[in-house]
Amino acid sequence: MPTAIEFNHVSKEYRLGLVSTKTLSYDLDRWWKMHVLGKEDPYLQIGSVNDRSKAADSDFVWALKDIDFKVEQGDVVGIIGKNGAGKSTLLKLLSRVTSPTTGTIKARGRIASLLEVGTGFHRELTGRENIYMNGAILGMTKNEIDRKLDEIIDFSGCERYIDTPVKRYSSGMTVRLGFAVAAFLEPEILVVDEVLAVGDAEFQKKAIGKMHDISKGEGRTVLFVSHNMGSVRQLCKNGMVLHNGSIAFTGTAADCVDYYNGANLAELYNYTKIENHHHWDNVIREVEYVSIRMLNDCNSVANEEPLSFVMEVKRNVSMIHNCQFGLSIRDSGENIVGAAWSEKVELPENADLMRVEMSLPNHQLAKGRYKVNFSIGNCDFNNPIYDFDIVSDVIRFEVNYKDIAHNQPFTSWKHGRIAFVTSTPVIAPISNPTN
Repeated sequence: MPTAIEFNHVSKEYRLGLVSTKTLSYDLDRWWKMHVLGKEDPYLQIGSVNDRSKAADSDFVWALKDIDFKVEQGDVVGIIGKNGAGKSTLLKLLSRVTSPTTGTIKARGRIASLLEVGTGFHRELTGRENIYMNGAILGMTKNEIDRKLDEIIDFSGCERYIDTPVKRYSSGMTVRLGFAVAAFLEPEILVVDEVLAVGDAEFQKKAIGKMHDISKGEGRTVLFVSHNMGSVRQLCKNGMVLHNGSIAFTGTAADCVDYYNGANLAELYNYTKIENHHHWDNVIREVEYVSIRMLNDCNSVANEEPLSFVMEVKRNVSMIHNCQFGLSIRDSGENIVGAAWSEKVELPENADLMRVEMSLPNHQLAKGRYKVNFSIGNCDFNNPIYDFDIVSDVIRFEVNYKDIAHNQPFTSWKHGRIAFVTSTPVIAPISNPTN
């Protein structure tokens, strides 16, 4: 496939604070050399890395630094990363809202951008007038826009208000109309930022379906920025993870999501001495955890091996005679994939410090990284004070799902978070087939 988008060592630098050399003579020197002699800015400095969590050590910052990638025609690329990673800046450079400080950008065909609510709309014009204005900006003729007008209005769901000035639209209506214009006026490249999050669930589903049709059926290219990892997995084929203005990872969309989510579980550990910050604030701690150890190798748990834990527990109130022990497991995306409770356990009469062993014989977890929360309850679901203690994120481990027949780990897993165990199928001949 031909290349639709190409970034060659693109960087974008911004200046923090006031844009000035702070002296009139230097400002005049800058103006003379840049605007009269046509030279580069003599006072441009090398900026610092765009790490928003740290105080700046320079007046300049690289919003993007040495971005280099290609996108094939018809591909759908998801761009993910934390706030401030450079995602929107990258799309603005591609859409020519701003220019790169260094490097070059090549794009094949017309680009339609939906970067933020109301982008490209004139608030005083009606919805219908804005459709024609945006179409003209994209290089469409009036006849071309006329042919698409009914589809755009119908898809947006704004027919009742189409002759009302856009300034009276809600943010959701504005996004609906903006997306419909960008999608139906047949650009070769569609650039969509996080704006779909403003729309309702019904419209988000329609928008995802339309972008899928654009890429698969019509062979157009889509760049999609979103914090909704489910949408990225569903829509995109390939992806890119940005971190502090640089490309941290590229690959399939599923791998990028796993990488991005897995950054929250980069460190694995099978033992935790419980400190105050591990306990939930609203627990009474009449019985509490002292330490928890996982007996498995946290770096490589096989899908068929039991998960085994040893817990040291302290009883702080002597009148507590029984309890239940529970755990819940979360994946790298903070989704609870499963939970379990033990049977009612009688506590020893003359001991306040106890050792408890607990295991999951068949955890059914697929390949990925997980963390475990533990709880102790009072065996009475009708009692409003149910939890004695809950501790969070005290064990982290990774499951390496294996092809049992060949005893080899799978190199990838794209089929969900649970590896269900089924019974052996029973096959019998059919003597009287049904029609």
